[in-house]
Amino acid sequence: MWGAFAEPADSYYQIRPECTDVPNTKFKIKPGKTLSVRKWQAAFTTEGFLDIGKTLNRIQRGGIHPSIRGEVWEFLLGCYDPKSSFEEREQIRQRRRLQYASWKEECKQMFPVIGSGGFITAPVITNKGEPINDPLVLQETNLGANGADFFKELASRGPLDKKVIQWLLTLHQIGLDVNRTDRTLVFYEKKENLSKLWDILALYAWIDNDVGYCQGMSDLCSPMIMLLEDEADAFWCFERLMRRLRGNFRDTGRSVGVEAQLTHLASITQIIDPKLHHHLEKLGGGDYLFAIRMIMVQFRREFSFCDSLYLWEMMWALEYDPEMYSLYEEPQFEGERTIEGSSKGKPKSINQCGKYERENMKNGGKSAEGPLPISVFLVASVLKDKSSKLMTEAR
Repeated sequence: MWGAFAEPADSYYQIRPECTDVPNTKFKIKPGKTLSVRKWQAAFTTEGFLDIGKTLNRIQRGGIHPSIRGEVWEFLLGCYDPKSSFEEREQIRQRRRLQYASWKEECKQMFPVIGSGGFITAPVITNKGEPINDPLVLQETNLGANGADFFKELASRGPLDKKVIQWLLTLHQIGLDVNRTDRTLVFYEKKENLSKLWDILALYAWIDNDVGYCQGMSDLCSPMIMLLEDEADAFWCFERLMRRLRGNFRDTGRSVGVEAQLTHLASITQIIDPKLHHHLEKLGGGDYLFAIRMIMVQFRREFSFCDSLYLWEMMWALEYDPEMYSLYEEPQFEGERTIEGSSKGKPKSINQCGKYERENMKNGGKSAEGPLPISVFLVASVLKDKSSKLMTEAR
């Protein structure tokens, strides 16, 4: 599909021996020559300025070598400006780490399991904000005797703020999802890694007033935990990814954000394979809801872990916008409660760098909503490829 097979990355993401037959490997990617450590380092000047154009073509064809994947992702997702120096990026990194630590302390004051090395899978309050002193919660955490004291203190606070209630209600759902995310990987045999994933998702749910936490976010965040050793750096990488995808998770009560992309998917399929589209409509699948998971979690469950990461970075390189960093930073996100800029649909810059973006602009694809993400066209291509099978087996 993608050219000659490159150096395997499986040694970087070990699968537990008893889980070698992983059920989510429905498709297989054969990447071309990956972006190597040498090529990546050669793209920087002595001051630290990055010639991003030199790396994008290589990433588009073959992805990134696993040993440098985390730091390259930080640029692809807009964490840093390629035109910044080593010193400037270090200052930004330290400022963000302090901001993350501040938010984490705020969350810890509300619920001391945050940062304790544990996480919960049972609810701690009712919908009305009344504490549920569940022995299972005390057993799951590292709070010991202090856990009972916390519930007494929680009961003594009186009526809780609506936002606090909503946040506390999501914590056990996050824990349930964390418990089943990438559990075939050796990395998540350690409870501290599961706890780190839970902490990041819980913190994100607190600061993102509009979306909070939704199922599927753990699949998007998990690779960040593995690729970036510092928890704060992993959080910011995930936060930048969510700026791209959070609209998919927004629930208005009448519809979910991803439904707009499903409508476009239906239109594309109707053009490239009208017989298949008609067949799906006859079966009552013309709304294409069966494709929600593919788009929302970006094929994480359709491909193997390694292949899904290759696919992500190839798409990001094709869609890369060199002005992404400045668009994300204005207005400043640091210290704010909500993620400004990510929910207002800021227009894409006209200076596109990725091949897909250049072609889209050339063909008049400029719109208020911006171009459709490549993932929609990828789903359409999969449906086209599997058309004959779907026509005979879909009932």
